[in-house]
Amino acid sequence: MAVHKLLVDDFEDANYSLLAIHCDIEDYRLAYFLNQNLATRLVRTKEDLDFTNSTASFPVFEWNNKPLQTAWHLIKNNCLVENVAPISTGLFAESKDHAWIVHSLLSDHSSVDYFLKINNGGGFINEKEILNTIQNISKISTAYSVDVLQLKSKEHLIFN
Repeated sequence: MAVHKLLVDDFEDANYSLLAIHCDIEDYRLAYFLNQNLATRLVRTKEDLDFTNSTASFPVFEWNNKPLQTAWHLIKNNCLVENVAPISTGLFAESKDHAWIVHSLLSDHSSVDYFLKINNGGGFINEKEILNTIQNISKISTAYSVDVLQLKSKEHLIFN
């Protein structure tokens, strides 16, 4: 009987680029600016990405470029959630303690506002040109490439 070994490294090959974007604009405005400058057609998905036991949801914009066989995903990294805890101080007096909690999609990059994930379906993506175009948008503070192999929570980047 033959024994087949599967190496885990075979499944860790990243066939996508991940770009970090720092800006203080709303997600729909960023998608609009990216569509204008990169000639993309990012559209918000019907359902948000939901992690951490349904307490945080992250809006996702996607575009499938069928001729180039690439899939683009713009996702917000941080989600602000209100945590309301009841506080009883007397027999009938009840007040609520409001606290805001920030959930990050990729906690090791919590300072990043948005991620742009580009799945390379075998085609060539000029990442430097895309980064230069993004950095030239006036509303964006900075953008840079993220090393996918160094991420701690790669499973959060699986959208399909």
